[in-house]
Amino acid sequence: MNNDIGAGSVFLLCGQRLLVDLSSGVPRVPGRDVAEGFGLSLADGYLLGSLDGVECHALSLTGESEPPRGMDYLGLRKLFGVLDDARYNMAVRALAILNWDRTCRFCSACGSPLRRHGTILAKVCEACGFTMFPRISPAVIVLVERQGKVLLARASRFAENLYSVLAGFAEPGETLEDTVRREVREEVGVEVSDIRYFGSQPWPYPDSLMIGFTASWADGEIVTDNDEISDARWFPADNLPKIPDRLSISRSLIDWFIEKNRKGM
Repeated sequence: MNNDIGAGSVFLLCGQRLLVDLSSGVPRVPGRDVAEGFGLSLADGYLLGSLDGVECHALSLTGESEPPRGMDYLGLRKLFGVLDDARYNMAVRALAILNWDRTCRFCSACGSPLRRHGTILAKVCEACGFTMFPRISPAVIVLVERQGKVLLARASRFAENLYSVLAGFAEPGETLEDTVRREVREEVGVEVSDIRYFGSQPWPYPDSLMIGFTASWADGEIVTDNDEISDARWFPADNLPKIPDRLSISRSLIDWFIEKNRKGM
């Protein structure tokens, strides 16, 4: 058992930021006694699962609650690579569940207040019996190759000079492969083939599941939509623009492309 988490870990979130213990110089997830200091009970939150044989719970802090001495609130992006993978993934789960809990308060069928289900992760409407589960919004993210170059685009919302691979949400009635074809066509006017699954990543901002693919250019020249995409180009592996940090699956796709070309595959 990992002694630094005591009898259990509590993932306390204030908005999008996680309370971490900095007293040792390395951010750690605090023990459950910290929740008691805020006047919270574990029953106020959600059981996330267990790590090292002990339970982990997610709890929300309302307002601007002052952190205890030696602790502070940090965003999950800053904690990537700082917390170990198991605890970081648990923090992502906590953020997604607490976002859902905060925004899913009334029945979408009749508008009545919801109550938590007693045994599963869901909420139930006592007025009409409708059950609501946490929302997960599937989105594809795709790296397109053409003769040793990668298609990277700059979205209008991106920081200056940042480029990344293309992404978009799946629509009703689509397969994920259909979504890849449509998003690439709509955003940059290119047709793709040889679509292959790469991997996936929960993205709790607020409720996405990013599903990664690689694809090959099949036809067409780049014509940006000038709405979501302000610029798009083909880049060789040895001359890339500014790309996303290592937190995201977009960077994993680009790193895969770099390594593939480095080895001359």
